[in-house]
Amino acid sequence: MSTVLLNEPEVNLELALEHGLTQEEYGWVVERLGRVPTFVELGIYSVMWSEHCSYKNSIVELKKLPRDGEALLVGAGEENAGLVDIGDGLAVAFKIESHNHPSAVEPYQGAATGVGGIQRDIFTMGARPIASLNSLRFGSLENPRVRYLFDGVVRGIGNYGNSFGVPTVAGEVYFDPSYEGNPLVNAMSVGIVRVGDTASAIAKGVGNPVYIVGSSTGRDGIHGATFASEEISEASEAKRPSVQVGDPFTEKLLLEATLEVIASGAVVGIQDMGAAGLTCSSCEMSEKGESGMVIHVDRVPTREEGMTPYEIMLSESQERMLIVCEKGKEDVLEAIFEKWDLHAEPIGEVTDDGRVKVYWHGELVADVPAEHLALGGGAPVYVRETARPTYLDRTAAFDVAQIPDLQPASVAGSLETMLACPNIASKRWVFEQYDTMVRTNTVVGPGPSDAAVIRLKDTDKGLAVKTDCNGRYVYLNPRKGGQIAVAESARNVVCAGGQPVAITNCLNFGNPYKPEVYWVFKEAVGGMGDACRRLGTPVTGGNVSFYNESPDGAVFPTPTIGMLGVIDHVETETTTFPFKEAGDVILELHPASRRHAGLDGSEYLATVHGRTEGDAPAFDLDEEAAVQEACLSLIRKGWVRSAHDVSDGGLLVALAEMSLASNGFGADIQLPEDGGRLDEKLYSEAQSRIILSAAPDWAARIERALAGGPVSVTRVGTVTRGAFYVRLGERVLVDTAPATLQDIYEQAIPKKMAKAK
Repeated sequence: MSTVLLNEPEVNLELALEHGLTQEEYGWVVERLGRVPTFVELGIYSVMWSEHCSYKNSIVELKKLPRDGEALLVGAGEENAGLVDIGDGLAVAFKIESHNHPSAVEPYQGAATGVGGIQRDIFTMGARPIASLNSLRFGSLENPRVRYLFDGVVRGIGNYGNSFGVPTVAGEVYFDPSYEGNPLVNAMSVGIVRVGDTASAIAKGVGNPVYIVGSSTGRDGIHGATFASEEISEASEAKRPSVQVGDPFTEKLLLEATLEVIASGAVVGIQDMGAAGLTCSSCEMSEKGESGMVIHVDRVPTREEGMTPYEIMLSESQERMLIVCEKGKEDVLEAIFEKWDLHAEPIGEVTDDGRVKVYWHGELVADVPAEHLALGGGAPVYVRETARPTYLDRTAAFDVAQIPDLQPASVAGSLETMLACPNIASKRWVFEQYDTMVRTNTVVGPGPSDAAVIRLKDTDKGLAVKTDCNGRYVYLNPRKGGQIAVAESARNVVCAGGQPVAITNCLNFGNPYKPEVYWVFKEAVGGMGDACRRLGTPVTGGNVSFYNESPDGAVFPTPTIGMLGVIDHVETETTTFPFKEAGDVILELHPASRRHAGLDGSEYLATVHGRTEGDAPAFDLDEEAAVQEACLSLIRKGWVRSAHDVSDGGLLVALAEMSLASNGFGADIQLPEDGGRLDEKLYSEAQSRIILSAAPDWAARIERALAGGPVSVTRVGTVTRGAFYVRLGERVLVDTAPATLQDIYEQAIPKKMAKAK
C-alpha cells in the first residue's frame, strides 16, 4: 500500500508507543498483518485496542457477572444498549456510560457530549429516549477549580438535555477530596420500543451500501478513546482537541430521522459513531455480521479543510451514524434524511471477506481483519496482577471507641451540620437547571422520591429508575461495597413502588496496571455479581472507565449502578417519601436481627470527625432481599403512604428529609433509652432499613403482617403539623421548625457556588 500521496509518518515502535500501544501489542499487530502497519492502520489498532474500546483489562471479570434473565432480550455486549421485556409488547432499552476525562478538561462539552452519546446508543436500538439520569462526583466545593468543573458539567448536562427534549429525571452528586483532580461524569438514558421493532448494530448482505448519516466530520474528538485510557495529568489540558463538541438540535433531528428510517425497513444495521468514530462502527458491525466492509473516506462529508484519512477514521465528531442500507432502498433512506436536513452519503459497501478496507481517492490506506478489532474478538485480553491494598489494614483498625459519643445537648447542632454537608444537602441547585417534565411522562422527578417514576402512556405501567453508588463503601470494603451499590439502587426503586428487574453499570476505577487498584476492581465486580444474582437483576451492559487518577492518586472506586424497575399500576403504586398526613405513624422496616449498627463508612464519621475509616456499613444480602420484598408487598397492598430508605446520614437525616419535603409536616420522634451510643442510633448507615409512614390502622396491619418473620418493624414516631422533635426518653434532643432546617438544607450548595461568581 502506497503512502506517497499522503506524506504519512514512518510507522515504527516509537510511534506505536506514542499511540498508547505497548511494545508487545505492536509486535502482535505486525505479526497478525504480516507487515508493518500503515499510519491509518496504526491509528485503527491504537483506538480499538485501547481500554475504552476493547475492555482488554476488564472483560475477564465482566464475563463473571450474571447476564441472563427471563425478561432479558439483549444482554451485555450484544448491542448498543441492553433491552428488557416489560410486558404488554414493550421493551426498555437502557445504558449508562462515562465521560470523565473529557469533562475534567472541558466540563461543559465533556458532559454535554456524554449525554448526547448515551442517547444515540438508545435510539440506534430503535427505542425513543424517554428519560435521562446522571451520576456525578467532584472534589471539595471549597476549591475554585472544582466549582468551575461542577458548574460546567451541570450546565452541559442541562443545556444539551433540555434542547434535545428528553427529561433529566434523577441522579446523584457526591463530593470527596479523592475526586479533586478527576471528576466522574456518568450519563444514563432510558428508552421505550415495541418488542420486535428494534435495530441491530450489524453489517451483512454482500453489496449492501454503507451510509454515513448526520453531521459532517471534523477534527474534534480524534483519539478520544485513547485519551480516556490514560491518567489525567497536567498534560491533559493540551488534549482539549480530544474533547468532542455537541449540537443537541442536530441530535434531535438525527433521533427523528433514525427512528423513521428504521421503521421504513431500509435499515439492515445501524451503529452510533461514539468512541473511535467511523473506525469502531465499521469494525464492530462487520465482525458482528461475519462480513467485511469497503470504506471510501474521501466521500465522507467534512467540515474542515485538508482532513486526512487518519483523521476521518478516528474523528469522534458527534451526531453521526453508520447505516447498512438494504440494496434497492437507497432512495427511501436518502429521502428521509433529506427531509430532516441531514447528510446521508454512501461511502462504501458490505463485503464477505471479513476485512475492513479503507480507500483514499482510490488508494488503499488500510486493510485490517474486523475480527482483530471488535470487542470480544481478537483484541488483547489480560489477566492483571492483584494485591490487597495495604491501606485496608489501617482503615479496618478503626474502633468507634476512638471517637467520643455524641452528647444529647449537641444533637440539634449535629443535625444542622449534616444537612449542610454537600453530600446530603438539597441538590435543587443542580436539578432546577434541568427540564424534568418535557414530554409529560414524568410522574415523579428529582426531589421527593428515592427513584424517578416515568409513565408509559397508553398502559397502566410505569418505570422506576435510579443511579446509585457510595464510593466510600467500596473503598473500605470493595466486595461489600459492590454489593451495597446494587442493593441500594434496588432499594430506592422499591421505595418508589417498583420491582427491580435489571441493571446497567459504569465502573469507575484507577489504573488497572496497579495491582492494588485491580484487586479492588475485581472484588467490587464480584460483589456486584453477588447482589445481582440474589436480587434477580441481571446485568444488561454498561461501561468500564479506568485510569481515573490524578497526580494525587486514584478516585474512590465507584461502580455506579443504573437500576431499572417496573411499576405495574403507576397511578396507585407510585410512592414518594414526604409525609402525607398528621397523625400517621412513622415506622422503620429493618432485619429482625438488627436495626442500627456502627458508624463504619458513614457520612457522619467523615463530616463530623473527618475520618473515612472502618468497614462498609453492616449488610447482609438475604436480609436485604427480605426487607425489599416486605416493603414492596406493603406498598402494593396500599398500606404505605410514604417510603424512604435509610442511607447517607442514617436514620435522623432520613427522617429530616421526609419532613423537609412535605410542605410543613414535622415529626415527633421517640428514641428508646436502651443503652448504646447515641451517634450510632442517629447516624449509623447500617443497610437494609426503610422508613415508612402509614395511617394508624394500616400501621397496626403492617405490624401484624410482619410479626415473627425475618423483617421487623419498629415504631419511630408520629407525623405532626408543627415542629420537628427528637426525644430520648423524656429528654428533648431536637425541637426546631422544619423551615429552619429547610433553609440550611436548601442553601448549602448555592452559598458555596456563589463563591464562583
